[in-house]
Amino acid sequence: MKGVIFDIKRFAVHDGPGIRTTVFLQGCPLGCWWCHNPEGQRNNAGNKVSVAEVMDEVIKDSIFYEESNGGVTFSGGEPLHQSGFLSELLKGCKKEGFHTCVDTSGYATKESIDLIMDDTDLFLFDLKHTDDTVHRKYTGVSNSCIIDNLKYLAGKKKEIILRFPVIPGINDSTDNISEMLKLLKEIKGIFEIDLLPYHRTGSHKYKKINMEYKLSIDENSAAGRAGSLKKEFEENGYHVKIGG
Repeated sequence: MKGVIFDIKRFAVHDGPGIRTTVFLQGCPLGCWWCHNPEGQRNNAGNKVSVAEVMDEVIKDSIFYEESNGGVTFSGGEPLHQSGFLSELLKGCKKEGFHTCVDTSGYATKESIDLIMDDTDLFLFDLKHTDDTVHRKYTGVSNSCIIDNLKYLAGKKKEIILRFPVIPGINDSTDNISEMLKLLKEIKGIFEIDLLPYHRTGSHKYKKINMEYKLSIDENSAAGRAGSLKKEFEENGYHVKIGG
């Protein structure tokens, strides 16, 4: 089986535990205004590769996984956009004894989730906004199936780290944070949250691929807001990291 990727990042330390190799799969059904990998949104880009070719690359770093309790992370784009290819990659990693992680927006069918669930050790699961109307405005899609899939994975006792991008003026309101806490207490089984402060690191890519970068937000305000949210989530019993 072949799939499409747009990057492989070695020695990643913010994509799950330990030292990891992160494989970025092409294609994403979301169009988040703050996306720092906009090149991953396009379905007609990237490099077509086989499962064996990807495995050859990740195996090169196996010594670092062993020494740091790391492993392989699949990100994107949205890795579940290529669920069949992702499933084969995960199976290949498990055969090698590698810890596996999937970094996902959660926007996928239950069939796609079921296909990869047993071979995924950890889900880095993005939750961008609890309000469906606002979510549609800033990502282009509903959050309905995202929340359903979060509940589904938690119900299956899968290990989940919730990832929340802190975008001042968009999703850091008192109301949204209150609704997030209410949702998490309803779901149960999620104990760790990564707060990802907004940054402009990928903004220069937009012009190169003829896409409009729509946001103008102060990065310092995002970092400061993440600090206050960290305290609030911790007061509610969660282990919180800033920056993943």
